[in-house]
Amino acid sequence: MPAGMAYDEWERAGHQLVGVLDSSCWWLGDWLKYGKDHYTDRYQRGIRAAGLSYQTLRNYAWVSRRFDLARRRPALSFQHHAELASMPVGEQDLWLDRAEQRQWTTRQLRGALRATRQGGQPARTAAAEPSRRLEVPGSRVQWWHKAAEQLGVDFEQWVMTTLDSAAASALEELGGVEGRKEAVSA
Repeated sequence: MPAGMAYDEWERAGHQLVGVLDSSCWWLGDWLKYGKDHYTDRYQRGIRAAGLSYQTLRNYAWVSRRFDLARRRPALSFQHHAELASMPVGEQDLWLDRAEQRQWTTRQLRGALRATRQGGQPARTAAAEPSRRLEVPGSRVQWWHKAAEQLGVDFEQWVMTTLDSAAASALEELGGVEGRKEAVSA
């Protein structure tokens, strides 16, 4: 990485690297599918040459087999697809649609799947709600990350807790706890 890289540049590079990593999972999975179909006698040798664990490569190939190229959603990560790979095709498509429309992270998708398995309908939890974007200068976000890291707390959890605490303090000054209850339920 270049010396003196600004936070925004560093963050943008991270997004690009994640895109490359996500694509490489698909590429390796497709590479293995091809190898298994065309080089059965040399397949294991090819896997060893790749230098990744057998189980990792096997997972890539499995997900790639479950989602042919036409069914892969570019807006969703390989991991989104991996979460759904064991389901029947119709259910996969339903969940891919939901994840795409609601812009779920993999974690949010996993939470919605878990909620559905436990109770029938996905619960509208904070993790399942669509996120809202807040434009904040990169230096502030970096500072907040440091604070959360110092406390050993997940960044998103730290932000939520800190904002909830600030809101509670402000609402108590303006009229007590009832204001907080109304704001949270709205």
